[in-house]
Amino acid sequence: MCKSYKAWLKVLCFNYLKISLVQQRPLDITQPLALPDQLKTYKTPVSALVLIYTPDLKVLIMERADKAGYWQSVTGSIEGDETPLQAAARELAEETGLDATQYALEDWHVSNVYEIYPHWRHRYAPGVTENREHLFGLMLPGPLPVRLAPDEHLRYEWVDWREAAKRVFSWTNVDALKRLGERYQLTLEN
Repeated sequence: MCKSYKAWLKVLCFNYLKISLVQQRPLDITQPLALPDQLKTYKTPVSALVLIYTPDLKVLIMERADKAGYWQSVTGSIEGDETPLQAAARELAEETGLDATQYALEDWHVSNVYEIYPHWRHRYAPGVTENREHLFGLMLPGPLPVRLAPDEHLRYEWVDWREAAKRVFSWTNVDALKRLGERYQLTLEN
């Protein structure tokens, strides 16, 4: 028996024991393991949105793999004890292959609270209905090719920031684009 299998088996047995103690009854190990809510791992309702743009305000948008036609910037929840900035850098690398240390990932010191879509609430602890999304910007010297995570995004485009505002599906992404324009004394209307 290999070491990794022994370690996995030890963790599995420990988890069964822990569940048994929480439920205060013996577990039937012949049945599939159903974790009680106290032992489930839930997403933290805090996330980062990274708006990737160029000096001439071309913006990277990506089409979601799970919802064709839904475009967005880089987004993702914090994991473990990450800060929003660390989550932004990790998500940037995972979703685009870009390394935040090669460019200036900037915390815009803005966050929005939005309601979590009902069909995604099972990812969060019972009763959690809102998420706080922190906004970051990443200016690149020009449109660069990116390496998409195929399980997350189908394709990407570099588009004018106003066009991006028409195509992204979330209001928080539109807000990020509006704030980008304001940094250049521009509005979505002109």
